[in-house]
Amino acid sequence: MKLSDYVANKVVELGVKHVFMVTGGGAMHLNHSLGTHKGLDCIFNHHEQACAIAAESYYRLTNQLPIVNVTSGPGGTNAITGVYGAYVDSIGMVVISGQVKWETTVRSTNLPLRQYGDQELDIEELVRPVTKYCKMVTDPQDIRYELEKAFYLASSGRPGPCWLDIPLNVQGAKIDPETLRSFDPSELNDLCLRDGLEIICKDVLQKIQNAKRPVIFAGSGVRLSRQYETFLNLVKKLDIPVVTGWNAHDVIWNDHPNYAGRPGTVGDRAGNFVAQNADLLLILGSRLNIRQVSYNWNSFAREAYKIWVDVDAIELQKPTVRPEMPIHADLKDFLPILVSTSYPGKTKEHEEWLKWSKERNARFPIVLPEYWQSEKINPYCFVEALFNELNEDQIIVAGNGSACVVSFQAANLKHGQRLWTNSGCATMGYDLPASIGAHKGSGGKSIVCLAGDGSIMMNLQELQTISGNRYPIKIFILNNSGYVSIFQTHRNFFNGVEVGGGPKSGVTFPNFEKVSRAFDLPYRKATKHSQMKEVIEQTMLENGPCVCEIMIDENVSFAPKLGAKQHPDGRITSPPLEDLSPFLTREVLRENMIIDSPPEE
Repeated sequence: MKLSDYVANKVVELGVKHVFMVTGGGAMHLNHSLGTHKGLDCIFNHHEQACAIAAESYYRLTNQLPIVNVTSGPGGTNAITGVYGAYVDSIGMVVISGQVKWETTVRSTNLPLRQYGDQELDIEELVRPVTKYCKMVTDPQDIRYELEKAFYLASSGRPGPCWLDIPLNVQGAKIDPETLRSFDPSELNDLCLRDGLEIICKDVLQKIQNAKRPVIFAGSGVRLSRQYETFLNLVKKLDIPVVTGWNAHDVIWNDHPNYAGRPGTVGDRAGNFVAQNADLLLILGSRLNIRQVSYNWNSFAREAYKIWVDVDAIELQKPTVRPEMPIHADLKDFLPILVSTSYPGKTKEHEEWLKWSKERNARFPIVLPEYWQSEKINPYCFVEALFNELNEDQIIVAGNGSACVVSFQAANLKHGQRLWTNSGCATMGYDLPASIGAHKGSGGKSIVCLAGDGSIMMNLQELQTISGNRYPIKIFILNNSGYVSIFQTHRNFFNGVEVGGGPKSGVTFPNFEKVSRAFDLPYRKATKHSQMKEVIEQTMLENGPCVCEIMIDENVSFAPKLGAKQHPDGRITSPPLEDLSPFLTREVLRENMIIDSPPEE
């Protein structure tokens, strides 16, 4: 059979249901074989970056590997941003790119040519730093082995993208599937700890029992490990405060009895007070990036005994947060044992600590009453109004900037809701293609897409993918007149002078009502608080896609957030995470700190 037909059959055998594709001559055999296979649903985006972002979002929801199929040269390079986003956020996918015939590749000449074949590029050399595995398949007899290896690596251990590049002559080669060698996972070194976890888990539980102020710090690994229900059982068992890492807020809902907030540089005050005052932190599946622990990482949970469980041993060796008890283990192995290990139960001190933590959440809400008094729409009020209207099973995908920062801070998440963005790459243009991937991964559900006016422009063409296929995606455009995080930074650090931040400094935007009409999409708009409830309800009632533009007050800053101080000598320093801007009075700060705060610079 033709090799590309074998590829289509094999990926279906390996569990693939969806392919995100932009066709091209360098991938013509792959395009045709994948596109005509009855077991595959092919989504044809209008940009390869959108394919990769859609695939990344699809995996977040399903934990099932999708395929990204692109052509040679620019087809591959266009996909790299989405692949990079998947790599740093530990998201699995398999990219299969077309390539020129082997005999017209630079590699075949052994010469340092810039290019040999038409639209040729050695994509393997470019994507190696952002993939778990990449390989140009030059021998047709290797195709089964390489596919099985790529699929295994993409979803095992710490997930991540894998990339196979297949030249045209290999795509079209005739093969006998019975003669193809297979891949054996035992070829790889799996260094994750499995033996001895019972003893370690007993030790962990003993340390939690002995602590006065223990906290569970839950990250994205809880869902990626497929142990979400086990995690909830652990929370019930320990009955201690739970805080959530950036992009993992949907692992626990707001009215859960153990919910204690969302710490971080753009988190909430309650979550930071809880994490900072902890004397033990059980960190589950979070890499504790800079956005989480700040540039002043030495002050992060500074008096807590940190038990950090991560599938990636390298993360535990970073020169930022140093855990007292690093545990290199997969949560899929660790959590079931921890839950099944005998535990005496919470102490009286734990009960008082949980009560204290819940009081911080009541004392420091994100959306303040005065926010509703402004004439223009405050983005925090919009997010509060939106989430009040959403059902318990709603999936919400946020672009970067205000769309994710404000929603991550202010969303009153219900049991069963999902909310995410891309964290590590944080590219603008994430929103529309990620919503497409979420729609496909959900089995066709309606998706709420939160997009900024700046971000949506980066992949605006995907409005046609949504409109043309009538995907029921409700697109809320938060129009705050440009790149709000950029012009706020410029105004703060450069005496109010902004560059390339919005219409005042050279970046212009279209009339989104006209854009919506051009893509044959219904359009609604709110310019003041009193209009929001009605337009949100109308938008959500649409059977198909809809655009709803929310005119946001551009002068509203993210709050609370960790401020930075610029010193006369040029140094920029950050206060500890309990001291968010706008700053509380020192008296109020002291009232909410059990431990001592460091001297102020």
